[in-house]
Amino acid sequence: MEALGKRMSGRGRACVVVLGDFGRSPRMQYHALSLARQASLEVDVVAYGGSEPHKAVLEHESIHIHTMVQWPRVMQGWPKILLPLMLVMKPIYQFIMLLWFLCIKVPAPDVFLVQNPPSVPTLTAVTWASWIRRSAFIIDWHNFGYTLLALSLGRSNLFVVVYRWFEKHYGKMANGSFCVTRAMQHELSQNWGIKAAVLYDQPPEFFRPASLKEKHELFCRLDKNLQLPLGVRDCFSCETTTTGETTSDETLFTTLVGSDICVKANRPALIVSSTSWTSDEDFGILLEAAVMYDRRVAAILNEDDSSDKEVLWMEMHHGKKYLYPRLLFVITGKGPDKEKYKQKIRKLNLKRVAFRTMWLSAEDYPLLLGSADLGVCLHTSSSGLDLPMKVVDMFGCGLPVCAVSYSCIKELVKVEKNGLLFSSSSELADELLMLFKGFPDDCDALKSLRDGAQETGASSRWATEWEEHAKPLLLEVISRKNE
Repeated sequence: MEALGKRMSGRGRACVVVLGDFGRSPRMQYHALSLARQASLEVDVVAYGGSEPHKAVLEHESIHIHTMVQWPRVMQGWPKILLPLMLVMKPIYQFIMLLWFLCIKVPAPDVFLVQNPPSVPTLTAVTWASWIRRSAFIIDWHNFGYTLLALSLGRSNLFVVVYRWFEKHYGKMANGSFCVTRAMQHELSQNWGIKAAVLYDQPPEFFRPASLKEKHELFCRLDKNLQLPLGVRDCFSCETTTTGETTSDETLFTTLVGSDICVKANRPALIVSSTSWTSDEDFGILLEAAVMYDRRVAAILNEDDSSDKEVLWMEMHHGKKYLYPRLLFVITGKGPDKEKYKQKIRKLNLKRVAFRTMWLSAEDYPLLLGSADLGVCLHTSSSGLDLPMKVVDMFGCGLPVCAVSYSCIKELVKVEKNGLLFSSSSELADELLMLFKGFPDDCDALKSLRDGAQETGASSRWATEWEEHAKPLLLEVISRKNE
């Protein structure tokens, strides 16, 4: 500890910078916790408000959150013809706001740790602030900002070209860098002239498999939401009692008999997908796969298209088991395309599949993952160089994953060990049929993937990864700055 103190001699502070909703930036929350717990620093967080961060962050006495004022909402409804003007004015507003907080509102830190993207004006503001306050700064590269902008404007657009120049120019001025994959490390080194340390996303301690008691209590809390259909009626909305009430004794998945909690023999399979409802995740693939699963099961079981769904649902409700289970997809997250896809879900006419959308607290989200049977990830990456943190969280909870295949996803998902990959809705439907045949007792492939996911999740945790790969760079950067 004495050696650590000598190397960390300085102001004893770090500042975490996120030009976004801090509650929806789990990796930066984990950084803040590690800086406070493992580096014994006072931590100032400068970010936007919105979603509530994890309780562990809010309750830590060394973490101080400073909430910036966002770009006025009235400005977001400008007509498209004024979009170029907004693309200039908004960064100027954000730049001034960042400088005010970083140079005046928060105490001078030894080091700024900034999330990228967004790159403009964040990297410029943090560079200036580090000069003014004589602090070091480290960039945590989650992705490339210019590739996200290119999704809507195209890579040849002038704004995208200028954005990339700013991102590269100011990125090279940092005193150190982290990145999330070896592929991104190679890109930064070869084409950007930036040396970065790979700091893989790893689940923190609160992402773990849920106990049966925790599952039952969670399902009781969520029961009304789980039984409330997005459309008129579906295969789960008939599960309520005749009075329309639900009790703490029974949920869609579990039942309380005396003091014992039992899992229902004909329970549905619970599939979770977390999405930001943006253009880099094609949610339509999941909807198409759900329709294919529903139709293929009906064909396998020789069910007539004209058969009464209500009769089928009541048979399921009263305990009848089939070779393939009902599927309940719970989709979590917030984002711009959510309402568009909710409208599409309402138009689906399915016998055995239903969807629910919800936003969970930072404490309930890990419990949902730890209670589910399968995770689905639709992330494709605008750059092809980052990895979805949601999959890391799922593995932390021992949840196997079906993920969209792209260039570097195999750094995380090991096919037929902890998950499967797909490139189309038809492939995903095939995987659902293969994994859930004989559910819940006779589905060996799913059980094998679950064992692999649990092994992956138990092999490394965020605190260990941070201690081995982030802390040495942090100490080196602060030490050089204090010389």
